[in-house]
Amino acid sequence: MNIKDNAANIVSISRIFVAFIAIGLLFIPSTCAYITAVVLTIIAFIMDGVDGYVARKFNQSSEWGSVLDIMGDRIVEISYWIAFAILGYLAGDNMALNAMFPIVCAARAFTTDSIRSVALSKGMTAFGEKSMQSTSWGKFICASRFMRISYAVAKVVAFVLLIVGATPGLDDKFANPINLVAVICAWIAIIFCVVRAIPVVAESGKLFNDAK
Repeated sequence: MNIKDNAANIVSISRIFVAFIAIGLLFIPSTCAYITAVVLTIIAFIMDGVDGYVARKFNQSSEWGSVLDIMGDRIVEISYWIAFAILGYLAGDNMALNAMFPIVCAARAFTTDSIRSVALSKGMTAFGEKSMQSTSWGKFICASRFMRISYAVAKVVAFVLLIVGATPGLDDKFANPINLVAVICAWIAIIFCVVRAIPVVAESGKLFNDAK
């Protein structure tokens, strides 16, 4: 494999492993582990933007790269939600509410990605000029830079603050307000997650018209 010609895809795959290391560190009750987890989480999210930049800069955009990028997003995001749910960082001792976050995220991912796989088979993509979204509102919610950046910011702020707020040894006078903001951001992120799926489902009917 030519590394230079596959740099964007390598970044996409690498960030999954960076995220896995960060998540693993959350189960080690030490300040050093949590600080490292924060740094790696930030790096993982930066890499999410780097792979797209590299693909555009060096003309490495491809359908496979697009699929790999989305796959990486799903693996990283759902893995963090699962870890936070297990650790009780989202709703304390309320395990049902903790579990809701990864369940909703996974259900949304399976639904939208199943529909997008059909779109891909018909020459459409999730984003870009060949986007499966045909309405202006659908394109704005799913593919606009504003919505994508807002969703990404909500996730990274929520994930980072959830880790910071749970750092062993952190004084409660700092931990409590950080945790409050973190949970609010987590709810904002999960709402974004659901809302951005609505146009995909609403406009999916056209993909199956040929089968009638």
